[in-house]
Amino acid sequence: MAGTDDTVADDALFVLTAILLTPAQFPGVLGDDYPAACAALRLEPYAEGYGLVLGQDGDGARWTVVVDDVSLVAVAIASWDCGMEYDLSPDDRSVVCALPGWPLDLAVAAPGVPAPHDPVHDPEADGEDLVPLSPPDTSTWGPAQRRLGADAIASQWAAWRDQIDDATDFAAAGGAARTAMEAEAGAGGDTEAARGDAEGVSERDGDHGAEAATARPEATDGEATAPDGEPQPSAAAGASGPHPGIRRALASARAYLDDPPPPGRVRSSFAAGDARLIRADGPGWSMVARTDDIAFLLLDEVPGEILPVGRGPELPGLLTGLDALAVRPS
Repeated sequence: MAGTDDTVADDALFVLTAILLTPAQFPGVLGDDYPAACAALRLEPYAEGYGLVLGQDGDGARWTVVVDDVSLVAVAIASWDCGMEYDLSPDDRSVVCALPGWPLDLAVAAPGVPAPHDPVHDPEADGEDLVPLSPPDTSTWGPAQRRLGADAIASQWAAWRDQIDDATDFAAAGGAARTAMEAEAGAGGDTEAARGDAEGVSERDGDHGAEAATARPEATDGEATAPDGEPQPSAAAGASGPHPGIRRALASARAYLDDPPPPGRVRSSFAAGDARLIRADGPGWSMVARTDDIAFLLLDEVPGEILPVGRGPELPGLLTGLDALAVRPS
């Protein structure tokens, strides 16, 4: 594999970035859990996980090289995040496969080669003609966009938390009477502050190149901006209570305590103090929460809205239970 030379041989790969694909850490945009993310890349959900090396060949074609040396890729990512040089050159024996295309958008390209493009199929080549990988469609609000927004909140928790006044009425985590209040925040737009978020995506030059997460902590005047840039009314506008999707999402999360979900559906990572940051996903919803604070919900059925859930009497126990079953980075 090529490093940072200005040119590369036709059969070499100019490495642009690397990504971890493990039960504890994977690009959330690809799926609600680790097996789903693996399926999106046509990989078996190997328990130890994979490293994904994204780059271009000498013709400029996009390739994703899958390796089973997770530790090597993790060291490379950590080095790049610290602004250090690291020549990521996995041993050939660690290469699982090479897939055409990239599963994520990158904002960088290799110098000295043609612009990134899908590989041209060789009609004389043996084997299956694989359809090149491509990023999920995030041009409109949907599961991929929702998970990107949740990842952005997870990577910028303090900024999002500062948007919420403790005196505000929250949607409660339990009980019959609940009050809804939506975080007046936008999705999409012109920010790239959340690139390279909690998925560990890093560029050799330090400029994270994964698809920018779509949510951003900017207050608006009573409305939120949807991914397509069109203003959307708040989720509780004209309603006497919270959006019913909040209750369904919380019930789904509570059900995980009795019936554990697939690996990666609930993840736990370090937070300030003794707290943990919880990321959980389910059909139509994503949650970001701190075990010592509130939770944020994003719903497929409420485009562009971030819905805060107050601690109340039930949320702490729910988050503690989720943390106990969550997959944690090794």
